[in-house]
Amino acid sequence: MKVKVLSRNPDDYVRETKQDLQRVPRNYDPALHPFELPREYTRALNATKLERIFAKPFVASLDGHRDGVNCMAKHPGSLSTVLSGACDGEVRIWNLMKHTCVRTLQAHEGFVRGMCTRFCGTSFFTVGDDKTVKHWKMEGPVCGEAEEPINTILGKTVYTGIDHHWKDPVFATCGPQVDIWDEQRTSPLCSLTWGVDSISSVKFNPVEMHILGSCASDRSIVLYDMRQSTALKKVILDMRSNTLCWNPMEAFIFTAANEDYNLYTFDMRFLDKPLMVHMDHVSAVLDVDYSPTGKEFVSASFDKSIRIFPVDKSHSREVYHTKRMQHVITVKWTSDNKYILCGSDEMNIRVWKANASEKLGVLAPREKAALNYSQKLKEKFQHHPQIRRISRHRHLPKMIHSQAKELRIMREARRRKELNRRKHSKPGSIPIVSEKKKHVVAIVE
Repeated sequence: MKVKVLSRNPDDYVRETKQDLQRVPRNYDPALHPFELPREYTRALNATKLERIFAKPFVASLDGHRDGVNCMAKHPGSLSTVLSGACDGEVRIWNLMKHTCVRTLQAHEGFVRGMCTRFCGTSFFTVGDDKTVKHWKMEGPVCGEAEEPINTILGKTVYTGIDHHWKDPVFATCGPQVDIWDEQRTSPLCSLTWGVDSISSVKFNPVEMHILGSCASDRSIVLYDMRQSTALKKVILDMRSNTLCWNPMEAFIFTAANEDYNLYTFDMRFLDKPLMVHMDHVSAVLDVDYSPTGKEFVSASFDKSIRIFPVDKSHSREVYHTKRMQHVITVKWTSDNKYILCGSDEMNIRVWKANASEKLGVLAPREKAALNYSQKLKEKFQHHPQIRRISRHRHLPKMIHSQAKELRIMREARRRKELNRRKHSKPGSIPIVSEKKKHVVAIVE
């Protein structure tokens, strides 16, 4: 005669110490858990509410500059080092862990217009209003030695921006034209120009390293090929672009920060229309920087706020602001994908968390598991009206809120007027132009 007996291994349910959690065998048959979905929804709702309660993104403020912060640069090899240039010609090197300035140097007379670090991190370059390009050591001078640049290039005009090649000892400056320089020479290897307008910024592509992008004051974005020393393409928009930033993960994608309050993400192969129009700011967008993952970017605006946009969404997922923060001129996303740095014209550099409710410091395994579980629940129920409303809600300054409302009314009025004109005109006489194509004026090959 066969007898079936329950056989349990004591290791599955007996605690080794009193501090261990009691292990409980559980049957995962859905028929035995009829209220699992309502229970998960309640947990997701609580997790979303807690996320908004714990959303405290501000980390620190770096004080010390005596004029507005005009530009910043990241150190390629050190997460805790960042460089900043001010409107009084002063350059400071900061230690982010200690929130202190480790070195100060008077680099230029007038504004520091741009700065970049060498790919190895041993030195950096600055350009200023005094028509010079200066090459500095990253390490400070030893005791008794004067603070002198390694090399100084005196140009004929004011340089408005600079960027270094990602692997070669070559850098590019912009002003009336884009100049490509070798580090060892005092004259440019080649000068690239298309039109006669001044160029506000130039950036090397981090993937296809011989490609450069620049923004000019004739409302155009121009792409150059360094190998052929020629301009490739030019796209002209409705209004001027202030700067652009390449996606570090996708070679062809770049995002331009425009004066018309929007950001435009383009594929350089198809410039006839942007891939996405990002449209939440209520004033000119002055700077943009991608996260190291290439999935998000951060933008700085004249409306005294910074916003974080997913690359494939037209609206921002996060907006950061403080009462004291004025027009934000420059912004950087740190290389560990954790923090955002912004420099504004009231002389402060602020450090923010990239994920507003993220807990800093070491997490216990159980804590990490609980956070992952909450994240998955929020993703599962993200489209539920109540959860979506709570997760999207942000407190905005009154000025931004009222301007956004005004812009929304104006946009709706324009749309209504266009619909009325189309309704009372001959069919086909007024073509339907998509929002993406509205802002592109022309493409020049």
